[in-house]
Amino acid sequence: MTAVVPLQREAAAPVKAAKAASKVPAAENTLRILKLLASKRGPMAASNIATALGLPRSSVYHLLGVMEANGFVLHLHEEQRYGLGISAFELSSAYSRQEPLSRLGRPVLASLVDAIGESAHLAVLHGRDVLYIVEERAKNRPSLVTDVGVRLPSHLTASGRAILAALPKSQVRALYPNAAAFSARHEVEGAIMKYSALSSHLDQVRQRGYATEHGEVTPGFGSIAAAVTDHLGWPTAAVAVTFLEDKLPADQWPALAARVQRVANELSVRIHGRPAQ
Repeated sequence: MTAVVPLQREAAAPVKAAKAASKVPAAENTLRILKLLASKRGPMAASNIATALGLPRSSVYHLLGVMEANGFVLHLHEEQRYGLGISAFELSSAYSRQEPLSRLGRPVLASLVDAIGESAHLAVLHGRDVLYIVEERAKNRPSLVTDVGVRLPSHLTASGRAILAALPKSQVRALYPNAAAFSARHEVEGAIMKYSALSSHLDQVRQRGYATEHGEVTPGFGSIAAAVTDHLGWPTAAVAVTFLEDKLPADQWPALAARVQRVANELSVRIHGRPAQ
C-alpha cells in the first residue's frame, strides 16, 4: 500500500478528527442535547429536540431517559417537555465555584464595600441552596453567617431569590416540587414555606430587578441582591449586600439596590455575560 505523504496526511486530519468523534455518537449527542437545552429559556419537547439536532426521535428519547435517570434532565410530565435537571445545575455551580468567578468578583465586591460601608458577598446556586464563594466584610460591621463555603436554602436568601427569579418558572418549579422542599431557620412572619408564596415573591423580584430578605436568615439583618447573568441571560451568581435593618431606613433601600444592580451588571460584563435590563 502506498504511504500517505505528509501533505495528504495534514489535509486528512480534520476528516480523521470527525471520524474519531463519530466513534462515540452517544456521548457526542448527549452533549449536543445538553447544549441545546442550556441555550433555551425554557424546556423543550423531545420531538423539537430531535428536529433541532437532526437526530432520530428514538435515539433522543433513549438519551433523555439516561440523562433523566442521572439527574441531568427533568421530564415535566404535565407539559411533555424536558428541562435541565439538578445535576446540570450542579455542574454549572461547580464551574462557578472555581477561581475565575471568585477572582473576578472579589475586587468588584471590595470596591462596593468601600463605597457603602456594608458587607457584601457573591453566591452561586447549588441544587436548592446558595453557596457563598466570596465575602467582603465591611470594617466595624457584625460577623455574618454567609462566610465562604456556607450553604443556605435559596428561597430564604436575597441571593437565592435573585438567582431563582432569573430562571424560567418551570425550572424553579422543578427545584421546589412540594412542601418538603421548603425549610426555615426560625419563625418569621410571612416566611416563604410553599411554592405559591415563592412564585408570587419572585414575580415581584422580576418586576423591580432586585431581591430582598428581611431577617429570614438572621433576625435583625436585611439583604439586597441582584443576579449576575451569562451571555444567554441565565443566572450565574448573585451579588448581595447585608446590613442591620434598623441602620438603613426603608426609603434608602432602592438607592442601595441600584448600586448592587450596577455591580452585578459589571460582573456580568466581566464574564462576557449579558447585563440585566
